[in-house]
Amino acid sequence: MEASSDPVTISLDDLKSGAADKFLPDAFGPNALGIILVKDLPSKYAELRSRVLFYSSKLAALSEQELSMLESPESNYLVGWSCGKEKLLDGEPDTLKGSYYVNCSFYVDPSLEGASVENGKFDIDDIKGYVTENMWPAENCLQGFQRCMKELCTFVIDTAALVAKACDRYCLENIKNYTPGYLEHIVSTSTTTKARLLHYFPPAGSNCSKNWCGEHIDHSCLTGLTSAMYIDEANDPTQELNKSPDPEAGLYIRSRSGEIVKVAIPRDCLAFQTGEALQVVTENQFRAVPHFVKGSKMPGVCRNTLAVFCQPSLHEKVGNVDFALFAKNIVASHVIAS
Repeated sequence: MEASSDPVTISLDDLKSGAADKFLPDAFGPNALGIILVKDLPSKYAELRSRVLFYSSKLAALSEQELSMLESPESNYLVGWSCGKEKLLDGEPDTLKGSYYVNCSFYVDPSLEGASVENGKFDIDDIKGYVTENMWPAENCLQGFQRCMKELCTFVIDTAALVAKACDRYCLENIKNYTPGYLEHIVSTSTTTKARLLHYFPPAGSNCSKNWCGEHIDHSCLTGLTSAMYIDEANDPTQELNKSPDPEAGLYIRSRSGEIVKVAIPRDCLAFQTGEALQVVTENQFRAVPHFVKGSKMPGVCRNTLAVFCQPSLHEKVGNVDFALFAKNIVASHVIAS
């Protein structure tokens, strides 16, 4: 069953002041969709979003040789460019979208391009996707890409920290022995946060009837999402369409009652979804949200978006285990060995 629903929307100012705290149960609670929208963002956000999402198409349009130089098999393809390396539910490689992965450790320390590892306590094979340093296209290939990507990711994480701070205040009142400031600490100090710039290729042939992204839940605490950019690459690759020409295409969430709900993220808003780590940390008060992306049936039209997975540093505890172990089996289940 499918339906439409408007997610809880709050202003950035109300998020900062704490006035939005009362809406958290409606956004993330047991009967909620598991997503919240933040509006009234500064003007720089719109410019950064536009530039970064257009870069997604430019990346995907690079030659096969250029893209191969941006692949990182040593990170299990979780750094740099990746296409066809992730498995779908049926075990087939996912060739419907290309991804550009970035470790956001620079948020904590500008000199870092990969997660920091304390005292060498982890098996390096388990955490390659986090400790492998970022791979950036040459500046003369995609001028300004690295700077814009880092600026946008930084803004998303800054906003996620405000959402986390609001969650902390709620959890402190509702969860026994909750550690004050825990979620804000995780988001603000993590060197493991991962960004994924996505390019969903225009549908062709039998792919016209397939979902761009199968149903799944994230293993982050919070996942920051920009609104999607749709581009008619066949006719005018320089302009963003006002909306998807296929009204059924886009982001869908499976609600707590099992209902399939289409969710629209306005262009001037940021969205934050709940992930598995948040569910564990909040003792199921805020549950991870199952979601998928339904593909467009319009030939020539692609979809670009950015997801920023705000998750604990490798050594931080999620329940009774550190995040490195928490994430290990989840990551392994989605990647085809090289």
